[in-house]
Amino acid sequence: MLSIIKPYPSPIITGRGIDLDFPMLAGCLALLGLGLVMIASASTEVAAAQSGSALYYMIRHLIYVMLGLGACIVTMMVPIATWQRLGWLMLIGAFGLLVMVIIPGIGREVNGSMRWIGFSFFNVQPSEIAKVFVVIYLAGYLVRRQKEVRESWMGFFKPFIVLLPMAGLLLMEPDFGATVVMMGAAAAMLFLGGVGLFRFLLMVLLAVGAVVLLIQMQPYRMARLTNFADPWADQFGAGYQLSQALIAFGRGEWLGVGLGNSVQKQFYLPEAHTDFVFSVLAEELGAVGSLVTVALFAFVCVRGMYIGYWAEKAKQFFAAYIAYGLSFLWIGQFLINIGVNVGLLPTKGLTLPFLSYGGSSLVICCACLGLLLRIEWESRTHLGSEEMEFQESDFAEEPTHGR
Repeated sequence: MLSIIKPYPSPIITGRGIDLDFPMLAGCLALLGLGLVMIASASTEVAAAQSGSALYYMIRHLIYVMLGLGACIVTMMVPIATWQRLGWLMLIGAFGLLVMVIIPGIGREVNGSMRWIGFSFFNVQPSEIAKVFVVIYLAGYLVRRQKEVRESWMGFFKPFIVLLPMAGLLLMEPDFGATVVMMGAAAAMLFLGGVGLFRFLLMVLLAVGAVVLLIQMQPYRMARLTNFADPWADQFGAGYQLSQALIAFGRGEWLGVGLGNSVQKQFYLPEAHTDFVFSVLAEELGAVGSLVTVALFAFVCVRGMYIGYWAEKAKQFFAAYIAYGLSFLWIGQFLINIGVNVGLLPTKGLTLPFLSYGGSSLVICCACLGLLLRIEWESRTHLGSEEMEFQESDFAEEPTHGR
């Protein structure tokens, strides 16, 4: 195995041993550990009722964590130049997966949405994979067409020839939250890629108009929008989830009721271990625990942006755009999930990165972490490029860490 990987040095295979961005790794591992503890706590009642074992979801989540760490290691071993060459194939793969999931018999329907491709023991959520593949493809486009993107309208509109059909496929599932996160990350990447302020503001206005139109087209979306403003008006109907989440926050107060002592997880709060795990965390660990968790997320997202900045300073623009895009994917999901839990946004089914139960989301988040660690290592050492020839002397001395 090592002989196969040897031509491509990586942060975990060097003469110096492991050479990683430890602050970023530590932040994400802390979130993974916290997520495992909260899933073990939030899912006990549901797991016992559905499977007869209170640890059913915790054990599955632990397996997903192990798979995610394996995916992180694999992505760290792949040179960024390889991702750049395969960008168009990933885009085709993303379209293929999103088409497959809406085909009856292949896609699996859960709670009225066709978002999963079911296998015997697990489900795959193609939208999680597609979002990352879109970021990689768009990063390659911004490098290839940098001048065109910055100076012409055509360079600005071309990405939407790809993005709009993909957004349409996501809406057919329907997965409105994933669509918003993907398009938001793409818009941020275009802005950082040099799109003029006027064109960017025009894009924002068109996006806001599209969101308003999409909300009005579906009655259930409009109902969510009107009910989240005052969930107590229909506490046992459309506002049930949000009202129960707010009760959880109220019960937690400053220091929480104690780990494992949540009342809301006992069949009061639906999806307590997935979309609303942060509400259970707030009830058990209180405002202090919630703020520490938010601070961890902020650190990880800001660190990801800095990794992009360092890559850009090293003139590794493709890697920089990937880092920016992945960071914005995390930021989008984090803001939407937390916003839904605290009642600032209408109820939307988006997982909390690294914390929520869900195999696809967790594995993809870990794979993204591996990409970010690889980008940081390549930008710091200027190694990992296929155009360079590596010798033993490249790995003989300790690097100088300036970060």
